[in-house]
Amino acid sequence: MNETATESRSNATEYTVSEISGALKRTVEDAFGNVRVRGEISGYRGPHSSGHAYFALKDDRARIDAVVWKTTMARLKFRPEEGMEVIASGRLTTYPGKSNYQIVIDNLEPAGAGALMALLEERKRRLQAEGLFDAGRKRRLPFMPKVIGVVTSPTGSVIRDIIHRIKDRFPLHVLVWPVRVQGETTAKEVTAAVNGFNALTWDGPIRQPDVLIVARGGGSLEDLWGFNDEGLARAVAASSIPVISAVGHETDTTLIDFVADRRAPTPTGAAEIAVPVRADLEATLASLGARLNACASRHLERKRQAVRAAAAASKTSGASTTKGWHVPSRRRP
Repeated sequence: MNETATESRSNATEYTVSEISGALKRTVEDAFGNVRVRGEISGYRGPHSSGHAYFALKDDRARIDAVVWKTTMARLKFRPEEGMEVIASGRLTTYPGKSNYQIVIDNLEPAGAGALMALLEERKRRLQAEGLFDAGRKRRLPFMPKVIGVVTSPTGSVIRDIIHRIKDRFPLHVLVWPVRVQGETTAKEVTAAVNGFNALTWDGPIRQPDVLIVARGGGSLEDLWGFNDEGLARAVAASSIPVISAVGHETDTTLIDFVADRRAPTPTGAAEIAVPVRADLEATLASLGARLNACASRHLERKRQAVRAAAAASKTSGASTTKGWHVPSRRRP
């Protein structure tokens, strides 16, 4: 019996630690060279100083380490966010130095619109609890602004529609801060634009706008996702310049709609909210001027009538008094 056990042990293949680690690495990478893994992001703290991102994907029973290299991070459409349910595409690899395995992510996307909506609702609850949606903190828009700042793409129909409508209603100075309105850099660029406009001064070479319009056309939830960024929402809420949110169509809702001072149904609607109609103001002023002249004329006429009446009464009173006087005759000496 002892001889059999000894023979069994001696027949087993003997590996060095490096050899078996290498064999496992080849087996895992050959079998799982291209995988899609669905799970919730856990432990994400932003990119490392190296530019790489390290976190884990988990479900209710297991977790797997994940890494996104710096070059991949730069082209991801969606950045990793704590608690977001995602579908990660990539490859499995092992790390012999620690006897573990991980997924090297090449692409990251939300696990359907439901995952994005769940994340959006969680952000809304957190910001609402802080009072950023309260009506009492929203600022009144200026009635007749002199300068309007627009944060949007410098190309496309949105900026043309806004400028055209402002020109038709009340021509004034428009400052455009060009940004990308879709993609992984949208939130960062729009946040920088809102903060940049607020950094301008009233008496500087570029005057600070009286009101801001943040705008883009309609799109899917994924297309508009940059405007659901928490950092952008906080920048809009902290803006000292009143902000009109005009992202998407009337049925589209983004996080900045709740923190902005006004929400417009469309970018064109934002222009209509921002400025009055000059022709209507001129007509109103002309009407008020005519009413003022009419009132002044009636007032003067009443004064004239009063003066004429007083003069007539004075003549009548004077004639009656003279008629009752006794003029003594003059006697000669």
